[in-house]
Amino acid sequence: MTIKQKWGPAKPARGIHRVIPWDAVSEAEGTGIVHIAPGCGKEDFALGKDESLVPIAPLDESGTFLHGFGDLEGRSALDPGTVDWILANLQQKGLLVAVERYPHNYPHCWRCKTELLFRLVDEWFIDMRWRDAIMEICYEVRWIPDFGLQRELDWLKNMGDWMVSKKRYWGLALPIWICESCGAFDIVGSREELNSRAVAGWKDFEGHSPHRPWVDLVKIRCGKCGSQASRIPDVGNPWLDAGIVPYSTLGYNRDRNYWEKWFPADFVTESFPGQFRNWFYALLAMSALMERRAPFKVLLGHAMVRDEKGEEMHKSKGNAIPFEEAAEKMGADVMRWMFCRNNPANNINFGYGPADELRNRFFFKLWNTYAFFCNYARLDGFDPGTAQIPVSERPDIDRWILSDLQLLVQTARCEFEDYNVMTFCLAAEAYVAEKLSNWYVRRNRRRFWKSEKSSDKLAAYQTLYGVLTMLTRLLAPITPFLVEGMYQNLERSVDQDTDRPLSVHLCDFPQVDESLIDAELSASMEALLRVVSLGSAVRNSVRIKVRQPLAEMKVQPANDPERRAILRFAEQMCEELNVKNVSLHDPAQGPLLRYEIKPNLKTLGPKLGERLKEVQAALAALDSVSVVEKIQTGGSLELACPGGPVVLDKNDILVNVRAPEGWAGLSDHGTQLILDVRVTEELACEGTAREIVRHIQELRKKSGLEMEDRIRLSFQTDSSTVREAIETHKSYISGETLAVELTKEPLDGNAERAVIKLQGQTLTIELIKAIPALS
Repeated sequence: MTIKQKWGPAKPARGIHRVIPWDAVSEAEGTGIVHIAPGCGKEDFALGKDESLVPIAPLDESGTFLHGFGDLEGRSALDPGTVDWILANLQQKGLLVAVERYPHNYPHCWRCKTELLFRLVDEWFIDMRWRDAIMEICYEVRWIPDFGLQRELDWLKNMGDWMVSKKRYWGLALPIWICESCGAFDIVGSREELNSRAVAGWKDFEGHSPHRPWVDLVKIRCGKCGSQASRIPDVGNPWLDAGIVPYSTLGYNRDRNYWEKWFPADFVTESFPGQFRNWFYALLAMSALMERRAPFKVLLGHAMVRDEKGEEMHKSKGNAIPFEEAAEKMGADVMRWMFCRNNPANNINFGYGPADELRNRFFFKLWNTYAFFCNYARLDGFDPGTAQIPVSERPDIDRWILSDLQLLVQTARCEFEDYNVMTFCLAAEAYVAEKLSNWYVRRNRRRFWKSEKSSDKLAAYQTLYGVLTMLTRLLAPITPFLVEGMYQNLERSVDQDTDRPLSVHLCDFPQVDESLIDAELSASMEALLRVVSLGSAVRNSVRIKVRQPLAEMKVQPANDPERRAILRFAEQMCEELNVKNVSLHDPAQGPLLRYEIKPNLKTLGPKLGERLKEVQAALAALDSVSVVEKIQTGGSLELACPGGPVVLDKNDILVNVRAPEGWAGLSDHGTQLILDVRVTEELACEGTAREIVRHIQELRKKSGLEMEDRIRLSFQTDSSTVREAIETHKSYISGETLAVELTKEPLDGNAERAVIKLQGQTLTIELIKAIPALS
């Protein structure tokens, strides 16, 4: 096949047309023939290099055809009229067979959506035949996450030469001068060399930084022919500039001893998906060339920020959140914690929903605990300077919260030093939300409420004060603003002449106090919390609120720590789960619970088909207790079946729990727990009293009373059951609500009033602040 040129006198294109096969062309699409323009497309250029085709670059910087391209000269390649003109011209010459429209992917600017053009230009490259030297120093770095090393090595193995120039004005002026006569180029290595070789423009340049336009004024003598040479107009790739930061900013050429103090860097971090082939690569490449050693010791490459649905953020999609808006609505500390608690190897789903969830789960718990302490400390005039009650003389719950605090300090020091901030954040959340707020403060309220001063009350204050002041230091690197306010109020405001540091950020980071760690106590309390959590789950399974007392709970512990915890903290379990008695079950008498296990047809049916009957038979032959324990610990179950082994996970097995008649139960990791869910009249009466207390507390809050205010209460009801509950438990009601008087008579018109329903019966509650008697 031959081609004759039928387009005007386009001199640059004459005599170079030829036909070549290309596997990218399909017979099923179009004519099966495609034109190649090596100067106007990525794939075309690559094919042109393989086939030694002449690359033609017909466009200038504005996308206009250059001189020498016949009737196209001066026309814009982006102008739709140019296409119309070409088609009309072909039609006029009888060269146009047909015109069809079909979709074609073409690049557009990601920001303004303007259509882009491919344009072939000359650039400057660094030959990367020394990539092996870069790969060697990669092994000197600790990569977080670990897969970062292999990703960097893969990039180095497959990358081409490094293009280091850009057709821009602003940027690092490349120190390359080209002779105006012979075309040879020279690279200048320093200001001193530039000064010594300058033949013009040095005086105008002197005193300025080596950037455009000043450096362009300097002309040097060509090292080959002696003629005048000018600097190329190109500037450096930004990553070339970023790659020499360890050398350009630390006096590498001026003070080697000073530079050695700072090199290599201890830590660098950036987004991994892009920077393993940009900044990380540039730093490694420059240091391999300059020093033959790694420029940093640890590299943490984090993943990307997505919206809360996991989608990429874009202004055009309307899901992007500006930093200023996020900082204003979420708070900077919440934002910082969101990032730190996320595994850096995974994308973070960022948005107001996750921020609100985190604020409720952690920040509000911390703030409410702090506010609780401040309110009662103010009322009682607590003085942090009072002689400390020895920790060994404080109750178990005080020693436990302090012991676990030291374990948190231990975690903080270990994980911060290991660049694993996420693990510390999750441990801190668990400590504050579950242990400090939900257990310690809630179970110790009465120690703060009671009016008389005692060593027990002082121990509670000193313990909580110590916890809060320690937390300000532990959390300071991540939540600097919140804890600074706490620190100033808790420590600096106590004594204006204090010698404490001016800021929490000037305090030393906490050291672990081994003397406060009671490993056995911490383990027992951990077991206690697990058992209580399981007991709460049992209540929820039968929809019996905790306010309703139950007669008994039986526990068959999975291990000795749980057994010891139940024996040691039986009273706390009774109070927490509102049961009258807790007892240990002897497994020799048989399990508390029975299990019925069977395959999940929804998950296994599609996977196994006819083999489902084999699985059913194999499951039926196993001990159900062992199966449940295995899947509860996250393990998989391998069944030996006639047709070969089958592996099941927890989603493939359905478990029905059977408790004795009148009881309800659950199991978790080998621990079995059952509750007697039969509610007697006596238990129902007590439950009614507790429900009444809840409504009174809500009414107190609605009325705006202070926490320490005493009240007068009035109850009016026609229900004998409700009256009996109030009469039987009036001491409990008074103590819980700070009531100094309970009456059946209506109070005066200023009383707060609520009408509620209890077991279908109406109860009217009135309360008013009690006026202290004059002394």
